[in-house]
Amino acid sequence: MDLAVVELSRLQFALTAMYHFLFVPLTLGLSFMLVIMESIYVMTGRQIWRTITRFWATIFGINFVLGVATGITMEFEFGTNWSYFSHYVGDIFGAPLAIEGLMAFFLEATFVGLMFFGWDKLSKLAHLGVTFMVALGSNLSALWILIANGWMQNPVGAAFNPQTMRMEIVDFQAVLFNPVAQAKFVHTVSAGYVLAAVVVLGISAYYLLKERHRAFAIRSFTVAAAFGLLASLSVVVLGDESGYALTDNQKMKLAALEAMWETEAAPAGLTLFGLPNLETRSTGSEIKIPYVLGLITTRSFDQKVEGILDLVAVAETRIESGVIAYDAVEQLKTDPENLAARAQFELHKRDLGYAMLLRRYVDDPRQADEAAIRTAAWDTVPNVPLMFWSFRIMAGIGFLMIAFFATAFVLASMRRYETRWFLRLAVLIIPLPWIAAELGWVLAEVGRQPWAIEGVLPTFLGVSSLTVPQLWTTIIGFTLFYGVLAVVEVGLILHTIKKGPYAKSEDQHPADEPVGPIPVAAE
Repeated sequence: MDLAVVELSRLQFALTAMYHFLFVPLTLGLSFMLVIMESIYVMTGRQIWRTITRFWATIFGINFVLGVATGITMEFEFGTNWSYFSHYVGDIFGAPLAIEGLMAFFLEATFVGLMFFGWDKLSKLAHLGVTFMVALGSNLSALWILIANGWMQNPVGAAFNPQTMRMEIVDFQAVLFNPVAQAKFVHTVSAGYVLAAVVVLGISAYYLLKERHRAFAIRSFTVAAAFGLLASLSVVVLGDESGYALTDNQKMKLAALEAMWETEAAPAGLTLFGLPNLETRSTGSEIKIPYVLGLITTRSFDQKVEGILDLVAVAETRIESGVIAYDAVEQLKTDPENLAARAQFELHKRDLGYAMLLRRYVDDPRQADEAAIRTAAWDTVPNVPLMFWSFRIMAGIGFLMIAFFATAFVLASMRRYETRWFLRLAVLIIPLPWIAAELGWVLAEVGRQPWAIEGVLPTFLGVSSLTVPQLWTTIIGFTLFYGVLAVVEVGLILHTIKKGPYAKSEDQHPADEPVGPIPVAAE
């Protein structure tokens, strides 16, 4: 195999996925904020809430179109760039994606049109129902995609069939209720809610700084402050649940993001700061909070947390067991009725994927020596410094968001909407949740390496038969095309903000919606 093809295929998919995820979280969060805003309009009948809903729906629509376009491209890449991956696990991985397309995507797409063009054709309550269906469809779409991704992280409910030489579903319910997928879903969507709240609050703060559309801005500010505070608190709580899910299912990922080389005796401490060193396989200058890691990962004070060195030793054992399973598969290819080989396979089949790691070094894993086995075992360790710092930056932004929205909620409760230092901060802070969201995906996907499917299929075996020039051509082409789309989207959103919420002639003028005196806080 050409490892350049593997790395370029990974790069292309990473660029596509991370670009796509610039749009997804805003869609997830803004859809439910629209439901809240329109619900207030339905309950109060006040025209300004219709104006507020329509303005943020315009931002939602621009973002939604770009998200759909980039998401479709990403799904096609499974066939173009990862054909063996698609062949080997398509029976399991394809099922959630098919359901996502048939149910969530069609549900979402059907009602989006009604939401935008049904304001004067549907009753208030019917239109609110349409907006809710758009929000439900958006979040169902995320659910099914994350069920598929969660299976890649924790491949439950499936088994290798020696007759077809493929992975097949044996328990769809286990795939559906995969603990990793469920933890990933709630954590991801709550992060999207935080991002949307930051965008709404930041744009509202911009209007208040410019002394424009105050009636619109303070109401949007208030909704975003309350919604964002609840969402930011849930991100931390649900992130804790994701850490607990790693303990049983992805121990190496957990050890890597903690840069924990040695097994940590109970009660394990959480590392606030450290300097991971790949050469010495140690972490220097550590600053730890006692007990916290043990509580997060084991929910106890008396259980250890396994370190990288011990997990590498476990990987060596599993590779040796996988070689036995590989030998049994080879025997079953020539003699499907070989009962001894069948029994041997059943005993060691859980480790078959580990034997495949040796294919990077030898054509036949059965011919691997101890050095190759040891090297393949160390391949199971992801990029420790990248994992370590990505987690800490992401978590730091998460706790910053709690403080930010708590301050916004207090200011909104006190009606101090023109506290200018905070308004400036609200505008400047807009990029931070996007950074946290992207780092979250770095942790999820880099932390799974070297696996395309954890413990089942190494990444380097999943690629298509492409050439380096072909990959560079498509990478450059997609990058340029997506760059243009990004400029277009940002331009459209800035144009919408510049026009303001009263651009539509049928919307009520702000003068018709007095808000009373607004206290002016000191700088």
